[in-house]
Amino acid sequence: MTDLLKRAGNYLKHRQENQRETVTFQSKHSFLKRKEESDRILAKYPDRVPVICERITRRINELDRKKYLCPGDLSLANFMYVIRKRMKLEPEKAIYLFINDKLCPTSALLSQIYDENKDEDGFLYIKYDGESTFG
Repeated sequence: MTDLLKRAGNYLKHRQENQRETVTFQSKHSFLKRKEESDRILAKYPDRVPVICERITRRINELDRKKYLCPGDLSLANFMYVIRKRMKLEPEKAIYLFINDKLCPTSALLSQIYDENKDEDGFLYIKYDGESTFG
């Protein structure tokens, strides 16, 4: 487990070298537009968590979409399973989910993570990266 945390920490330190210049959701949409959208979503679906999931580097496949509306009682591990399935990730590839540049426990519920880490615009931003673990 400590080896996994050490490797994940190295990702944060060295991700600048492999970072791809992409247009992020925050840079593409104005704060006002993002805030209005999250307010509308939360008014219509109060038990859901609006999530923006974006890739950090090119080492892993990109998702077909960035916006997700997840049940609040979904664990981070279950969300990770959904992400892996959507990107058709091979079993030997590891995926790391970062929230505010930190790894969160996979047993944590998205509603709890949302309450602690949501952005001012009302979205929870999750960044992901991956690595081949078996060579």
